[in-house]
Amino acid sequence: MNEEKTSLWRALIQAKCPRCRRGEMFKPGGIWKKMYDQCSHCGLHYERHPGYFYVAMYVSYALSVAELITFTVAIIIFSGGSDNIALYLGIILPAIFLLAPINYKYSRVIHMYFLDPGLKYEPKYDK
Repeated sequence: MNEEKTSLWRALIQAKCPRCRRGEMFKPGGIWKKMYDQCSHCGLHYERHPGYFYVAMYVSYALSVAELITFTVAIIIFSGGSDNIALYLGIILPAIFLLAPINYKYSRVIHMYFLDPGLKYEPKYDK
């Protein structure tokens, strides 16, 4: 029997259940992945109460702002400080739209792993 515990970062990146770190949180396929209702391994209900993922909306906003700042600084550095607004919009807008599905997914994962005080990793389920 394998008694090795799943690492936090591996489970986070693979979007595994925050309680057992084994079950999948998202259904496979498609760019806008849907969440399972509950963990197939430990039975945790992901949407713990109505409106549970409102906090994830703010996490997604923070991720988008961080990406916006990162792309803006990169454009300034690589363009030599160009003041061409079309250059900025032509890179930043598609990037924000392309990263939106990733923000959607990981905002929910970050919310469940770090911002829900009542949801903790329980090693007894990580088997």
